[in-house]
Amino acid sequence: MRARLAAVCLVALAAGCSAIEFAYNNAGTWLRWQAGSYLDLEEAQAQEFDGRLRVFLAWHRAEALPLYARLAEEAGARLARGASREDLVWGYDAVRHQARESLRRAGAGLGDFLDRLSSAQIAHLERRFDEENRKFAEQWLAGTIAERRERRFRRLVHTLEDWVGELSDAQRTRVREYTGSAPLNAELRERERRRRQAELLAMLRARDSAARLAEWAAHWDAGRDPDFAAANQAATQALLTLLADLERTLSPRQRTVAIARLREYARDFDLLAAAR
Repeated sequence: MRARLAAVCLVALAAGCSAIEFAYNNAGTWLRWQAGSYLDLEEAQAQEFDGRLRVFLAWHRAEALPLYARLAEEAGARLARGASREDLVWGYDAVRHQARESLRRAGAGLGDFLDRLSSAQIAHLERRFDEENRKFAEQWLAGTIAERRERRFRRLVHTLEDWVGELSDAQRTRVREYTGSAPLNAELRERERRRRQAELLAMLRARDSAARLAEWAAHWDAGRDPDFAAANQAATQALLTLLADLERTLSPRQRTVAIARLREYARDFDLLAAAR
């Protein structure tokens, strides 16, 4: 498996594909594999799913990607002139809005298809959820509080450095302050995952997906436990504050790297949208 993956990556590099182009152009294959893994589709069902997936991806390429490109361009422009906390909130809200639209479209295209799953296929999906929940617990709930905070620190530093290059000692200190003080809400997230999974399974067993799936998918944050909703909001606000603080400390080189990354995303989204 690793050898095959390495070969695929080498082909992508040789062809001059960016990571995002390669990922997007292979999204259909990955989604088909995921559907087969989670739903245990029969041959005729797999063919029908392929057709519906092609329709969704065609819509996404034509309608969503140009919007992503404009968002990336605007984000780069805001960063170039010095992004405020309000700019970060704008970006966060814009990404959430686009995610809602895509999930609504995907749900509308799949609802009646999922209403025809067999009881055995729904049971198979439930078992796959159980497997994924065990993986979630291993990744997010294992270890002491100190170990979990350290893992969060390393993940966040990796993500930030992927965007701006190496962080300074002062920037790392600020990130550690955030990861050391922001609440660990993995237990609440796990309960929320299980709640959403139970809702979906109940919807499938009631054969009610055609009527409800689109809006249920788009409004993933509806019906949350008040404790989780409050914790999630607090975590989001703390993260936005951290990013605003880091933005003010970016070196000229770090800012240039981040702006170039956003412009590269905009270029890739435009290229992908044009390749219909």
